[in-house]
Amino acid sequence: MSKVRVGIIGTGGIAAWHARQLLELPEVQITALTDTSDKNRNAFVEKFELREARQYSNYEDMLAQAELDAVVICSPHTQHFQQAQDVLSSGLHVLIEKPMTCSSAEAELLIHTAEQAGKILQVSYQRHFQPEFLYIRDAIASGVIGKVTSVTASLYQEWRQGTPGSWRQDPALSGGGFLMDSGSHIIDVLLWTTGLTPVDVKPQLHMHGAPVEIDTFTSIRFAEGAVAGLNLVGYAPCWHETFVFCGEDGGIFYDNGKITLRRLKQEPIVPDLPEQTTNQDKSFIDAILGRHEVLVPGEFALKVVKLSEMIYQAAGYVPQAASITEEENV
Repeated sequence: MSKVRVGIIGTGGIAAWHARQLLELPEVQITALTDTSDKNRNAFVEKFELREARQYSNYEDMLAQAELDAVVICSPHTQHFQQAQDVLSSGLHVLIEKPMTCSSAEAELLIHTAEQAGKILQVSYQRHFQPEFLYIRDAIASGVIGKVTSVTASLYQEWRQGTPGSWRQDPALSGGGFLMDSGSHIIDVLLWTTGLTPVDVKPQLHMHGAPVEIDTFTSIRFAEGAVAGLNLVGYAPCWHETFVFCGEDGGIFYDNGKITLRRLKQEPIVPDLPEQTTNQDKSFIDAILGRHEVLVPGEFALKVVKLSEMIYQAAGYVPQAASITEEENV
């Protein structure tokens, strides 16, 4: 194909990130957009000079009428499953914003649908392409700190203060609170960098008067013997992200993008990081063009969904299913 023709479902905040990265690629053309808000859709078109792109108020019309090869889904969480199902069933490749779905049953069905359709299903976890996390994953895999014994993963964000009245605090659209939203990235890093298999969780959730959970503190036990603390604090004054990976021969400390390698009674080491060579959108297009395999496949994203589901179930918290099917802004 001369150009990969891409459609976008939802033109909210995260869609702008995808548009910027897609428009950097000469082999891509954004040919169609859908959003229920005419105002937001028109603003998106003007911002990225996409005046030749066809516009739709619902994604079903876009799938039926536009000439497309792939679709990027940037809608609220509970809408991901049906939209992705429809995209794949239309014979198109799909890149889904996190989380992949809001249940493991939905995730498994999407994976099956992609296999049956022979189309690419990728999930947009951008940390898989960031040098800091690539270093951590490769260092753990190569035994730099020995067998992993424990992990502490923490994210703090002013999420409670910034989301009232938005779809993110509507369980019918969000499928959950801070854990389902920004927390999905932290769960992704925890599982992807270590390759560990969760078998037991003990969570504590705090709602802070919101309709969805805001703070989540979870202890996790893995089949491989390691333990972890997952701390997702949505009622904080700022963004702060930390990870500590301890192993039998050392530890890796991550603090807002800065990495230190520590060994017992030795001076700390600041490692050289690899260069970033791709991102979620470029890798998606490269996979479509057969340049490499899918780097964040549905099979991996299913692991993130399963652990999120385990935490919610252990806490006795069951997010509501979707009640409407609009492409709200992300």
